[in-house]
Amino acid sequence: MSRNAVETVMGAVVLVVAAVFLFFAYSTSQVRATSGTTYTAQFDRIDGVRDGTDVRISGVKVGQVVSQTLDPKTFLAIMTLSVDPGIKLPKDTVASIKMSGLLGDKYVGLEPGNEDEIIPPGGQFLHTSSGVDLEQIIGQYMFSQTSKKDSGGASEGGAAPAPQGGTAPAPAEGGNAPAPKP
Repeated sequence: MSRNAVETVMGAVVLVVAAVFLFFAYSTSQVRATSGTTYTAQFDRIDGVRDGTDVRISGVKVGQVVSQTLDPKTFLAIMTLSVDPGIKLPKDTVASIKMSGLLGDKYVGLEPGNEDEIIPPGGQFLHTSSGVDLEQIIGQYMFSQTSKKDSGGASEGGAAPAPQGGTAPAPAEGGNAPAPKP
């Protein structure tokens, strides 16, 4: 009977710790209902951006990504952004995908322009810049270095340079080649 009581108390302690953990996780996360002005933007590629990703101006979070879809005709990624309603963005604002640090998360950066006319709510950013694909850049660098090494030792005709002291005779049908003379 005492064993059942200990197990029951330990189970209750585990449930209380789990509830405290969930409360802490919810209160520290920045997942909130979005209530802002929505805009759309079209990008060639949006790798690493997902719903809830930050939208920032000058490094300050001013909104978040609400949704992402694919245009079936142009095959461009259409992203819907929610921005603080107190921020009025000029028509020449540039939306770009950026990274926080070398291996950090991606975010959508807005660079407001100088035009007097503003984008209406529900409007679209006319100027966008897709993110840099770090894996692709590293792959291009690695393969360009390998091709330089491969082509560095070959002559124009594609044949390998001859060894010093002339060429060695080809092996005979028997399989053993005679040793070169000094």
